[in-house]
Amino acid sequence: MDGISNDLLVTLLNLSDIEIESFSIDTKGSLIIKVNSTKDGAICHRCGCDINKPHGLGQEVTLRHLPIFGREVYLILKPRRYKCSNCNGRVTTTQQLSWYTRKSKSTINYDEHILLSLINSTIKDISIKENFGYDAIKSILDRQIHYEFEWASISSLSIIGIDEISIKKGHKDYVTIVSAYIDGNLRLIGVLKNRKKDTVKKFFLKIPKGLRNTVEVVCSDLYKGFINPAKEVFGKEVQVVADRFHVAKLYRSGLDNLRKKEMRRLKSELLKKDYDKLKNVMWLLRKEFTSLSISQHNTLNLLFTYSPDLRVSYDLSNDLSKIFNSPISKVSAKRKIKGWMTRVKNRKLKCFNTFLKTLNTYMEEIINYFDGRNSSGFVEGLNNKIKVLKRRCYGLTNKRHLFQRIKLDLEGYSLLSFNIN
Repeated sequence: MDGISNDLLVTLLNLSDIEIESFSIDTKGSLIIKVNSTKDGAICHRCGCDINKPHGLGQEVTLRHLPIFGREVYLILKPRRYKCSNCNGRVTTTQQLSWYTRKSKSTINYDEHILLSLINSTIKDISIKENFGYDAIKSILDRQIHYEFEWASISSLSIIGIDEISIKKGHKDYVTIVSAYIDGNLRLIGVLKNRKKDTVKKFFLKIPKGLRNTVEVVCSDLYKGFINPAKEVFGKEVQVVADRFHVAKLYRSGLDNLRKKEMRRLKSELLKKDYDKLKNVMWLLRKEFTSLSISQHNTLNLLFTYSPDLRVSYDLSNDLSKIFNSPISKVSAKRKIKGWMTRVKNRKLKCFNTFLKTLNTYMEEIINYFDGRNSSGFVEGLNNKIKVLKRRCYGLTNKRHLFQRIKLDLEGYSLLSFNIN
């Protein structure tokens, strides 16, 4: 790097209050730059007063900085020390420059570079690529990304979504994910250690009262451990909306259970060549009849010939989907859904029994959907993102670390956008 002046190097470093004493390249090809502070004075760590009586130099610190010309850069600094006259002259303070934090192993600019690299990646991967310690990167994450939501950063909540996700595959080790759309952006506001009612209620109560008063809708599945705390904390003025996709999953599972039962029966009654004509009916029953091809129509009609109850159940399932897809009011929806329930009972179909109980228990939460067409779609999208994050990181069992990584993946580019050119 012969021919580079100290002034040019200072410009490339883009750090304030420094001058370069010397620079060299070590045996590994890294750029080692010794810098001195040009800033006068410090703030006494005891009394908080400005102090400017020099008292030598502090312990030497080595800080990783952004690469220059593809080379790793390390800054070596001996910070100035000052004595405080207001504290009987016995208290000394080491000067702190604005571009690094105490006890860190890197500059703030390098911290932000690491955080940008971590988005959609892993600590281990970035540690290898940057030739920087795993624990040092973890420390950067802890310093720069809070593990709890900062309520003071927002003025309103409006719509909250809540759902659970399993931390360990195959285990019932759930955490609760609470999110919200704030100023048009999806934000993570909580990762709770379990899905118990008391835990959820405690979190809702933790939201500052002023923000709680701005909540208009809480979107949830039909789990009472989410619905009941929302009602108790936010009151009757806030709508609790049962997610329509969870509702659809319930009544379609009734149809699917009947399909399984009927297919077992048909397999034992029909010749193999006749039974083989009913292949793929599981997927066909999940679609509306009008969206199917002629050959698919023929397959379903053949199935319905063998099982009239399956035809009725299929039609009823599609009829309920049409109600949810219709641009109707809450009052009209309730009337139509009750009419649908009567039709099911008159047909004496047992496959919808569980769903009928759900309708009787959560009718208000289900029809609240028709007021503003709010759903937990954004929550489900976030859950899918979290599942990818877990696979990428080979599991994330610490809820604080999980919060940090979700927040970084969701908001990292906007939080650190001033560094993206």
